[in-house]
Amino acid sequence: MNGIFRNPNVILTCCNFTRSATKLGCAAAGQMFTMQSHTETTINSAFRLISSRSFFCEAIATLLFAAFALVTQAGPQQANPPTRKNQAKHSDAEEGRKTFESVCATCHGLDGKGGERGPNVATRAEAQRLSDEETLRILRVGIPAAGMPAFGALGLPKIKAVMDYLRVLQGGSKAASIRGDPQNGKFLFFGKAGCAKCHMINGEGGFLGADLSSYGSNVSIEDIRTAITDPNKDLEPMERTVLVTTREGQQFTGIARNEDNFSLQLQSLDGTFHLLAKADLKHLEYQPKSLMPSDYGSVLSAGELDDLVSFLLHTAQTAKQTQASGKKSKREDEDD
Repeated sequence: MNGIFRNPNVILTCCNFTRSATKLGCAAAGQMFTMQSHTETTINSAFRLISSRSFFCEAIATLLFAAFALVTQAGPQQANPPTRKNQAKHSDAEEGRKTFESVCATCHGLDGKGGERGPNVATRAEAQRLSDEETLRILRVGIPAAGMPAFGALGLPKIKAVMDYLRVLQGGSKAASIRGDPQNGKFLFFGKAGCAKCHMINGEGGFLGADLSSYGSNVSIEDIRTAITDPNKDLEPMERTVLVTTREGQQFTGIARNEDNFSLQLQSLDGTFHLLAKADLKHLEYQPKSLMPSDYGSVLSAGELDDLVSFLLHTAQTAKQTQASGKKSKREDEDD
């Protein structure tokens, strides 16, 4: 209701409307009391008096209701006007998408994940680590040695819009859109969930699985959640569980780190590397599943999953900001 009474035009209209209603009510009241003071009281005049009073009350009620309707109708129109800022933001994002699809997608693909003539700029770690300043410079002057032309002629506003859209393809602005407590997610990572037994974050944890320090900057929120709850989906060949039995009866379970026609380098569950000649193997089996537990969807609550995802996103964002700050300081030192 606050927004309703901030519009002076609405207030003025209501005041004028109420003033007219008051005048009409006073005139009706004067007429009513004049009728009452004239001739003798009869049943007929009494009936008219009651009817006049009824009419007067109904008129006042109708006028007040109409005034209230006028105010409430004007209120919503004034309370929630579309903001120019949101419109401009949407316009910039749309402009960036159109420019990317018409200029950049020819080499880098519509999803930014690379094509025949350009590398992956969406999920590749090297592209993810570039600061906004570095990305703008590359877009502006190009990389002639790699065959990338300069796009400075597009103008700075369009180049910035392209960079903003690129950040969307890279999964940017994700931390704000996920509900969860990153601090609690950290406790889960190193505690209940047991992620640190295989994975490392900022130098802490195991090394059987991938280092997840910057993982959250390379994929979407949905992909992170799926990787936790369904680790066997879209499994890469080198991520499959390997079972090995040597001719001497030794058995190993782990991940194949390197392999050719004659040998296999296996990392077992305790982290030990084993270089095995295939001629010495009695049994070699690749199972279509990951070593990662597949029951996190039931072991962790929905809130705990949000916390864990939030921790991975927050960690990646912090690492990226620290790296960008370090590069800026290094350049400043070189300039000095």
